[in-house]
Amino acid sequence: MKTMKWLLRREFWEHKGAFFWTPVAVAAAMLLLVGGGFMYAMAAGGHDTIQFNGHSVVAIQGVPAALRAKLAFAAASGYLGLAAPLFIVLAVVVFFYCLAALHDDRRDRSILFWKSLPLSDRDTVLSKVATALVVAPLITIGIGVVTGLALLVLGMISIAGKGVNLFGLVLQEPNLYLGPLYLLAFLPLYIIWALPTVGWLLMVSSWARSWVFMWAVGTPLAVALLLKWFNMIVGHVSNTVIDVNWFVGEVVLRGLAGLVPGIWLSHGDIEVINQQYGLNPTTLLELSYSTLAHPSTWIAAAIGAGMIYAAMRLRRWRDEG
Repeated sequence: MKTMKWLLRREFWEHKGAFFWTPVAVAAAMLLLVGGGFMYAMAAGGHDTIQFNGHSVVAIQGVPAALRAKLAFAAASGYLGLAAPLFIVLAVVVFFYCLAALHDDRRDRSILFWKSLPLSDRDTVLSKVATALVVAPLITIGIGVVTGLALLVLGMISIAGKGVNLFGLVLQEPNLYLGPLYLLAFLPLYIIWALPTVGWLLMVSSWARSWVFMWAVGTPLAVALLLKWFNMIVGHVSNTVIDVNWFVGEVVLRGLAGLVPGIWLSHGDIEVINQQYGLNPTTLLELSYSTLAHPSTWIAAAIGAGMIYAAMRLRRWRDEG
C-alpha cells in the first residue's frame, strides 16, 4: 500500500501541469469569460427581462413565487453543469497521458532505472490506471465544484442586479449541497466505462516503438474502413454483410471515447430534462446507472481489464533494442 502511495505521488509530480494546472487555467478562463458576461449583463441591462424555459419575465414588475422557486431549483441543481468544459479537458488530458504512460519510459530509457527498483510491473501499471481513473477525475471534480460555485454566485449577483434576489431560496435547496456528492457518485460509473479505453491505450503504449497515436487511433479506424470496403465488395454477390455501425459504436467509440464523462448517456433512453423543474441530478444519476444492466457494459470492462493485464506483461518483456 505504501509503495502504491508513492507511485501515485510520482505520477502526480511528473504530470502536475496536465492534471492540475491545465484545469485550473481552463477554470480561470471560464470565470473570466462566463463570469464577466454575467457582470456585463448586470451592468448593461439594469432592470431587464429574465429568460427561463422560453418565457420572458420583466424582473422589475416582480417575479411570481412559483417561478422564483423554479429558478432557484434550476440554479442549485444545475450549477455544476457550468463546469462541463473541465470534464472535456479531463478526457483529453487522460487520453494523452495513457498514450505516453508506458512508451515514454522506454523512449527515454528511464524504464531501466525503474526496473532497478523493487517495483513490480503490476504495481507500476496499476498506479497509472489509478491515476487515470481516480486521481485525475477527483482533481477535476474538486476544481469543477469550486468553479461551478463561483459562477453560481456571479450569476445570482447578476440576477439580483435585475431585481430578483435568489440567494435565500438557493441556499435552502438540498441539491446545492448534494451536487458534489452527485459528481462523486458518477465516479464508479466513469471507471467502468473508461476501462476499455484506458486498457487499450496502455496496451498500445507498452507495445508500440513509435507512432503511438497512429497505432492507437489509426488501427480501429482502419479496421472500420476495411469492414466498410468489405461490405461494398461482398454486398454485390451476397446478403451476408458485417454490421459496421455496431463495430463503430461498440468497438471504436467504446475503445477511444470511453474517457469522455457521460458517454454512457448515448446508450439507452436517457431523459435528463424534467420539463417541470429543469435538470434533475437524481433522475440523471438513476438513469445513468441503469446502463449497467446491459451485459455489453461489463463485457467491455472485462476486455479493458484484460488489456491492462496485457500491458503489464508487455512492459516486462518489451524494450527498445
